[in-house]
Amino acid sequence: MSVDNQQIEIDLLLQAIYIKYGYDFRDYAGASIKRRILKRLSSSGLGSVSEMQHRLLNDSYFFKQLLLDLSINVTEMYRDPSFYQTFREHVIPNLKTLSHVKLWHAGCATGEEVYSLAIMFQEEDLNEKTQVYATDINETVLRKAKEGIFPEDKIINSEQNYKKAKGSKQLSDYYFKKYSHVTMRNSLKKNVLFADHNLATDESFGEMNVILCRNVLIYFNQKLQDRVIGIFNESLVEGGYLCLGTKETISFTSYGNQFKEIDKEVKIYQKI
Repeated sequence: MSVDNQQIEIDLLLQAIYIKYGYDFRDYAGASIKRRILKRLSSSGLGSVSEMQHRLLNDSYFFKQLLLDLSINVTEMYRDPSFYQTFREHVIPNLKTLSHVKLWHAGCATGEEVYSLAIMFQEEDLNEKTQVYATDINETVLRKAKEGIFPEDKIINSEQNYKKAKGSKQLSDYYFKKYSHVTMRNSLKKNVLFADHNLATDESFGEMNVILCRNVLIYFNQKLQDRVIGIFNESLVEGGYLCLGTKETISFTSYGNQFKEIDKEVKIYQKI
C-alpha cells in the first residue's frame, strides 16, 4: 500500500495548528485545504510542509499569513443577486411583523455581503430594529469588514447586481469615495457587531431569526458540515430562516427534517 508522505505532513501541520493556535482545519475539505497549503509553501521559499510546520510553530506572524490562505475570504457585494431578490420577497415581509430581528452572518469574510444586507434592511425600514452579528475566524478580515473600506472598482462592478436584486436607489448612495477606495456609510454599521467565531470549534449563537452562511460549507467535509448545521439549528428560533450558498444543502445532514425549503434555487430554509 502506497503512503502519501506529503498528505501525512499536511495532516500533522493541521494538528499542530489546532494544538498551538486553536484553529481547527482538520475537517475542511481535503483537496481545498491541501491546495491552499501548497500555495503558501510555494511562495514561502520553504522546502517542505514539515519545514512550514516548524516555521509556524515558532513564528506567529507566519501563521497569520497562512491563516489568510486557509480562511475563506472570497466575497462581493450582492453576489448571486437572485438570492437577495428572493430574500426581499419571501423573508423580509415576515421579519417586518417582528418587534426585533436578530441576524447572524457566519463566515462574513471582509463584509461586502453584510453591507449588502444592511442596505436592503435600510431600504425596507428594518435597520432600526435589527441587530446583526457578523462573524469570522480571521481577525484581519474582520477588521477590514468593520472598517467597510473597499476598492472602488470592486464596488462599482456590483452596481448591476444591486439593481438585479431590486435595489431601490443607487449603490453609490450608500458610500463615499476617496481616491481609489469607497467607505460604506456609518448608518449601515451602527447595528452590526463584528466578532470572532470559529464554526469548527465554537458553539451556537442563541435566539436568531435569520442565519446567513453562504458559500462556506462547500469548504467543509461532511462531518463538519453536519456539526455546523447542528449549531445553526440550535441557534435559530422556530420559524427562523437559514440561508446557504447556491451549491450548498442541508439534505445530507442530520438536520434536514428540521427545516422546510423556502426556495430550492437560492437555498433559503425555514426552521419548523
